[in-house]
Amino acid sequence: MPRKKIAAGNWKMNLSPNEGVKLTMNLIQGNRDPKTHVILAVPATHLSQIQDKLKYVSKIEVAAQNCHQKESGAFTGEISAPMLNSMGVKYVLVGHSERREYFGESNALLKEKIDIALKNKLKVIFCCGESLDIRKKKAHVKHVQKQLKESLLHLTAAQMKDVVIAYEPIWAIGTGETASPQQAQEMHLAIRKSLKKKYKSTADNVSILYGGSVKPANAKELFAMPDIDGGLVGGASLDAKGFGEIINSF
Repeated sequence: MPRKKIAAGNWKMNLSPNEGVKLTMNLIQGNRDPKTHVILAVPATHLSQIQDKLKYVSKIEVAAQNCHQKESGAFTGEISAPMLNSMGVKYVLVGHSERREYFGESNALLKEKIDIALKNKLKVIFCCGESLDIRKKKAHVKHVQKQLKESLLHLTAAQMKDVVIAYEPIWAIGTGETASPQQAQEMHLAIRKSLKKKYKSTADNVSILYGGSVKPANAKELFAMPDIDGGLVGGASLDAKGFGEIINSF
């Protein structure tokens, strides 16, 4: 089965709900490649409205940007996986570099989040990647392999079918820097090899996205690499025209 080609937009903490609806409607009405799966990771305040607009639209789905590792409890301000599932949300981001850096989320904590998300029928977009310091030490492959081992590789092959991986070279996020297509392919191939050791042929069906400053200008070249199945797009996903170009870059 061919891997899904995915353009995922991460809005982060941007846009009002009304602005988010306007952007979504522009994407719906735009000229999209029907073979590309589009995922919108939107703020929690936007989930209900965006879900409503996408009710009858194929191949555009909503992701939450985070969920708590417990199903319920005294965790003020948090959102649980059962809550997201009850709203019809299909995906959740886990392990984004900003969550790791600013909120101290460890590999062990992310393992708990993955388990609770899958238990509650959410598909997971698992983010992994390295800092510039780690890359300069040429330890980037081992670092990402450690993230995979400690958070993800306990899953069964059946569970892995509900996981998308997003590789984030942290040094290329929001800096204007981009890993070359060859650098990105090297890491995507290393990730797929790690999956193959555990899951064999299942690894060939896991979509691996590149998440480092994807733009209309570089998307086509990146997506042409054999192990890059799409992008996790930050700033460029806030512009309907530019994100539309990325969607059509396969």
